[in-house]
Amino acid sequence: MSTSPMQVSEARRFQQLRGHLSYLKLNDAAEALNRVLDQARTERMSLTAALERLLEIEAEATEARKLAARERFACLPEPWTLADFDFVAQPGVDEKLTRDLATLRFLDDASNVLFVGPPGVGKTMLSVALGRAAVDAGHRVCFTTAAELAAKCHKAAIEGRWKTCMCFFPGPKLLIIDELGYLPLPEDRASALFQVINQRYLKSGTILTTNAGIADWAGSFGDATVAAAMLDRLLHRAAVAGIDGPSYRLRGHQNQADAMHKGVNARVS
Repeated sequence: MSTSPMQVSEARRFQQLRGHLSYLKLNDAAEALNRVLDQARTERMSLTAALERLLEIEAEATEARKLAARERFACLPEPWTLADFDFVAQPGVDEKLTRDLATLRFLDDASNVLFVGPPGVGKTMLSVALGRAAVDAGHRVCFTTAAELAAKCHKAAIEGRWKTCMCFFPGPKLLIIDELGYLPLPEDRASALFQVINQRYLKSGTILTTNAGIADWAGSFGDATVAAAMLDRLLHRAAVAGIDGPSYRLRGHQNQADAMHKGVNARVS
């Protein structure tokens, strides 16, 4: 059976089109080309509709890759979202304020958020949930603990990479610094943390969680001057959410224990 010139031309045109897509690095569109053309014939799609569908596939794949890259960069410790937080179980959290923060308007103003309260009340979970919202919205986010950040800055200074370090931490649209005050910071590391806060001042948003009351920060840093300077930068534009309620974490563990206990009783009976 012979092949008509028109069929040869169509086959060549298909290969050329696929080659053009690959050359332009539209690899997902190139892979989907055959499927979209079959769909166009079956559903009698217009040329415009078929082209829109092809580019939609590429756009969705590109966004998925970008989202995955933002997730890797953020290093969020858990996949928590605000929907996972039980406001009824933790009445110490201002739900109205938290949901307003979830709009991420504070990032547009380069404002800060301070979650202050004892261990286990949900500070980290809320900060991670806001970080997750920012990642999903297309922002670069970085999560670290205060001790880790200070240690990295200290190491960078010793290795002659201080400028590189000071370029990295001010970069993300949102920097989450967890667990300030849980471990005492030596004077040089407290100074490094202040430098990061100072570099981000009025430029990018920072979320900070701490178990130390603002009045006790001097003790956490061992230097009242550094503590005062850091508070000055952080509080200039900030929402301070004090959480004074039951341990959210212990309640979760208790619920798990109760569920296991009920399951055991059910099997015994």
